[in-house]
Amino acid sequence: MEYAKNILETIGNTPLVKINKLTKELPCLVLAKYETFNPGNSVKDRMALKMIEDAEADGRLKPGGTIIEGTSGNTGMGLALAAIVKGYKCIFVIADKQSKEKIDVLRAVGAEVVVCPTNVAPEDPRSYYSVSKRMAEETPNAWYVNQYDNPSNTQAHYESTGPEIWNQTDGKVTHFVVGVGTGGTISGVGKYLKEQNPNVKVWGVDTYGSVFKKYHETGIFDENEIYSYVTEGIGEDILPKNVNFDIIDGFTKVTDKDAAVYTQKLAKEEGMFLGNSAGAAIKGVLQLKEHFKEGDVVIVLFHDHGSRYVGKMFNNDWMKEQGFLE
Repeated sequence: MEYAKNILETIGNTPLVKINKLTKELPCLVLAKYETFNPGNSVKDRMALKMIEDAEADGRLKPGGTIIEGTSGNTGMGLALAAIVKGYKCIFVIADKQSKEKIDVLRAVGAEVVVCPTNVAPEDPRSYYSVSKRMAEETPNAWYVNQYDNPSNTQAHYESTGPEIWNQTDGKVTHFVVGVGTGGTISGVGKYLKEQNPNVKVWGVDTYGSVFKKYHETGIFDENEIYSYVTEGIGEDILPKNVNFDIIDGFTKVTDKDAAVYTQKLAKEEGMFLGNSAGAAIKGVLQLKEHFKEGDVVIVLFHDHGSRYVGKMFNNDWMKEQGFLE
């Protein structure tokens, strides 16, 4: 009989799916690495499990411990699933710009959720970075995950996502395009693919209000680039250690409006019911079209599921309030 011994064994081995209508003007084949097939409906299941297993192995996470993390939702879900199977408690700190669905989902899987204001500096004691660190210090037998700087995040993608893409494309992948938040996915996949073929190009999708693109191009961390934005899960106002800028060939920035509109387009034109960062990612691919030629195989990674954005990007009243729909 064929079965998984627990839900964690179903993580990974997600399919590649061809994009047809939205990319018809491009000369190349565009394939989506479709990460919503993971049990927590996002790519973050991969690194959540790896971070927990590595912390167990070196004693940072002890039996009966409490896992504490600042998350925009998806890493929390992956951590929560692993915690249920392995017997840990979870406390997640989330910024108030994240969708209500994400907060509800974390509570549904038994996590305690603390909501913090978005519009404060990272070092502000109210920020979700500061609150999660402080709670980890104050909670007995707690482990603070720190996905931004935790090397197991990148390593998970180097060990699983990268090899999957290489094998599924029979080594024919020429470009990898993905939204960048913690940097684990782009850095781990990018490192693996470039080790197999140094000519593979790795592109990051950034958002307006984030520091990545300018920092990559100039080496300057420009605080004037930082302002609040609507797009969820990509861009940062810090430089996570998991972003390996040496592996990234370039960034393209996508507006909040385009990210939201293309999230709807993926659902309505491709039947792909995906999260907000998928809209940003596919618009990023279209913006990079002059970099692609006949015969290229472009892989775009789609992070998470549309069910987490029903009250926002899939709600036309919300879209109108934001000025994203006429």
